[in-house]
Amino acid sequence: MTAARHTTVGIIGAGPAGLLLARLLHQAGIDCLVLEHRDRAYVEQRQRAGILEQGTVDVLRACGAGERMDREGLVHDGIELRYDRRAHRLDFPALTGGRRVTVYAQTEVVKDLIALQLASGPSLLFGAQAVAVEGADTSRPRIRYRHAGRERTLTCDYVIGCDGFHGVTRSAVPEGERRTYERSYPYSWLGVLAEVPPSSDELIYAHSERGFALFSMRTPTVSRLYLQVPNGTDPADWPDDRIWEELEARAALDTPWKPARGPLTAKSVLPMRSAVTEPMRYGRILLAGDAAHIVPPTGAKGLNLAVADVTVLARALTHLHHTGSTELLDAYSDTCLRRVWRAEHFSYFMTTTLHTDAHQTPFETRLQLSQLDRIATSPHAAAELAENYTGLPLE
Repeated sequence: MTAARHTTVGIIGAGPAGLLLARLLHQAGIDCLVLEHRDRAYVEQRQRAGILEQGTVDVLRACGAGERMDREGLVHDGIELRYDRRAHRLDFPALTGGRRVTVYAQTEVVKDLIALQLASGPSLLFGAQAVAVEGADTSRPRIRYRHAGRERTLTCDYVIGCDGFHGVTRSAVPEGERRTYERSYPYSWLGVLAEVPPSSDELIYAHSERGFALFSMRTPTVSRLYLQVPNGTDPADWPDDRIWEELEARAALDTPWKPARGPLTAKSVLPMRSAVTEPMRYGRILLAGDAAHIVPPTGAKGLNLAVADVTVLARALTHLHHTGSTELLDAYSDTCLRRVWRAEHFSYFMTTTLHTDAHQTPFETRLQLSQLDRIATSPHAAAELAENYTGLPLE
């Protein structure tokens, strides 16, 4: 026997997009329910991005999820570019009129939003596997899901897919009604966590003929580090000493510099790809976050794009709730896609400028160095990078 219930907005996926949307709708008095396939422990341990744009920070504060972020997050006023054994710092506030970024891991954002949701609503079901979304072109779409050993049905006024690129929501849009633009890159990232204080107060993005390296952090005592590696790399082929030696070589300067070393507690390989699905709405189904777009992590845009999507979406659903007008909801896809493609281009630019393809020519390497030199010497080029990195204002 199938149990059924109804909600105004059914949200599939309890990542940051789904949880933040639920929080914003709850504040606006709009009924919703979040379905998450995994259990709470799994969701709170998923390692993802760690750089929050100024706009993301502002939204989290406004919805009541900013207290721990403000206490524990690391506010950064810039990044350092290293190339050709030189270093150049970009001063974000000076270049953008005061905008900054905050280092605060996505796992911590998720923990904060889950705690808020369980304390004061709206409803959140863990272990609820969405198996199908049906009736997208009707006035009452439905989500079929399994929970506590039973198959159930949730009818909704709207279904929001925050369940990733391979989720059931995106696949519920007929193939003839959607188009996906994709690009895969010929390299991946080997990411490691190190129990050692960061080697720099701010992130270091390093270009070298050996490949790209990124020096980041999670906390004042834990470093997050990345190396460009070939696709298909097995982390087991990279012992700790090899990783530290390669990080040091790729970030080398003409002046003495060595990264602080410590024990590595986690290693994983992250493929690099870009994808955009258009439109982000079909009937009563709307896509947000990774369900609609994926960016390589070089530009730190994945989580921030998801936050921008659901901020626009919450505003549109709130407008509908108060006025009965679908004007903002009808514009949702076009509004978000303008920002999505800007972020896709920035992520592509950062990725292709800082990484060295195994097959690229010396001519192409010189072009990369020329572009990095322009950023270092042109206030206009530096401001363009800084404005995109800290986040464009929400529409």
